[in-house]
Amino acid sequence: MARDTRVTIETRGVPPSAVPASGLILLVHDGPEYERVCRLTEHFPDTYVALLTPGPRNDWYSANPAYAKALVEDILPRLPPGPVVGLGASLGALALLHAETRYPGRFAGLFLQSGSFFTAELDPQESGFPYFRRILAFVRRARPVPARVVLTCGRDEENLLNNRAMAGRLGVPLLEVPGGHSMTSWCDALEPHLHRLLREVSDDRSHTP
Repeated sequence: MARDTRVTIETRGVPPSAVPASGLILLVHDGPEYERVCRLTEHFPDTYVALLTPGPRNDWYSANPAYAKALVEDILPRLPPGPVVGLGASLGALALLHAETRYPGRFAGLFLQSGSFFTAELDPQESGFPYFRRILAFVRRARPVPARVVLTCGRDEENLLNNRAMAGRLGVPLLEVPGGHSMTSWCDALEPHLHRLLREVSDDRSHTP
């Protein structure tokens, strides 16, 4: 990666050398904040939880090809063997979908909350964001990916319309949940939807010859 694009990985819940009881890995963007508010390792005790600490978040998570490459080539190989489900919100959700789009099949599932799937038509108020054009370019070419994808978005937030549009592009339903663009709302949406996605990914694995 280019200078100043190192990614810090923090894992909790099981020893780093252990294989999780479920055989699943949950990789989390903005991991420490998710853990602090949502207590992921308490709610998913049989899952290996990898908490990624954002560096220059706005740059890394905004459809940055260098970050996607580092995630797939540097971070995923350091995790235990097993299907990886990505969890992210806002720009963190965008970055996971971008990585799976550039490197199809590297994730078994994606749980994307309130993704910042900006379009020029729906999100002109975001035009001052430094990486707005890069996001627009990715969103325009977004297509279905091999991973199982779940989208959630709060009914009270600006991203609702662009999440509806992205759900249509990906061919998946959007789960519209109470609340707005906040970690509290994202935590509330994990049950039962993330549990269901993890079960489905586990079932996929058990049926693979």
